[in-house]
Amino acid sequence: MAMKLGTIRVGLLAYGAIGHEHNLAVQNTNGLELLAVCDTNPERVEAALQLAPEATAFGDANEMLDSGLLDLVVISTPPNSHFQWAKESLSRGIHVVLEKPMALTADQCDELIALASTKSLMLVVYQNRRFDDDFVTMRQIICSGEIGEVYHYDSFVGGYSRPCDYWHSNAEVSGGAIFDWGSHFLDQILNIIPDDVAHVSGQNHKRVWTHATNADHAHVTVTFTSGKQATFVHSDLAAARKPKFYVLGTEGAIIGDWDPAGEPAVADLPAILTVHHIDGTSRVAPLQPLQPHEFHRSIVEFINNGTPMEVNAIQSRNVVAIMQAAEESAVQNAMPVVPRLCRS
Repeated sequence: MAMKLGTIRVGLLAYGAIGHEHNLAVQNTNGLELLAVCDTNPERVEAALQLAPEATAFGDANEMLDSGLLDLVVISTPPNSHFQWAKESLSRGIHVVLEKPMALTADQCDELIALASTKSLMLVVYQNRRFDDDFVTMRQIICSGEIGEVYHYDSFVGGYSRPCDYWHSNAEVSGGAIFDWGSHFLDQILNIIPDDVAHVSGQNHKRVWTHATNADHAHVTVTFTSGKQATFVHSDLAAARKPKFYVLGTEGAIIGDWDPAGEPAVADLPAILTVHHIDGTSRVAPLQPLQPHEFHRSIVEFINNGTPMEVNAIQSRNVVAIMQAAEESAVQNAMPVVPRLCRS
């Protein structure tokens, strides 16, 4: 296949729903071209080839990585294998995009970051919820100063429902309930409140769903040295949902309510954002979405031109460190733990 100058040759390692999302993005991003896809399930490989019929199919990951076809690999395997496959890829001189979380420990993240630096390769996590329409809009409102200085931030996801039977509900594979959605929501928190973190506390409840090893309800509190606080809750026991976002500033507040049109999978739709002012007035904020596939366009700009990306590896590494600290705290009945963070 003739390649255009500057085109980045992409391979997909594992192909499920998120692999399909990456496939669509690659097809619609100038400078990226899908040349290979690997999955142990032939039906999933066939689904990938529907969008990219000229791509080469693999059933073995090492064979794809050794094929010489790739400049960049997107790793969408379960979280407990992220470290292994990222290390294998970087060692072969291949740029890496990882699904969240980067790995299951901060030490693993540090090893990957050091390897990528040594080899002058890109290592980045697809923090896709950083680009959600509701979060982008909320961040714009906060940055405009409309609600003053943010000092308290609550986030929530879940409801009352039986957890799935897939690896997402297996703590050994997923990292646990805090790691599953926390990889998204804690990344958002750190993006809004960039202050130094003083300590983290976490609590896991295992009360109803005995078929799964993930906690049924997980709560994380991040306390910053500035005195600001943020919380994240992921629950499969919440008979009544809290808002997705509840953000307090010195001159107003933002409440992000779940859109009932999304029931029962409300997380699939953007929250309805209401801005409250200290004079008692309020307004519903229209969403201000980014252009589609912003993350993937930034990959091209970074690799070809060195343009810094919105997301970087240190940020994602620090999210892992905070989740790890929260899990350590949960074992000690929510005793505060100081995470080991790095400056980005």
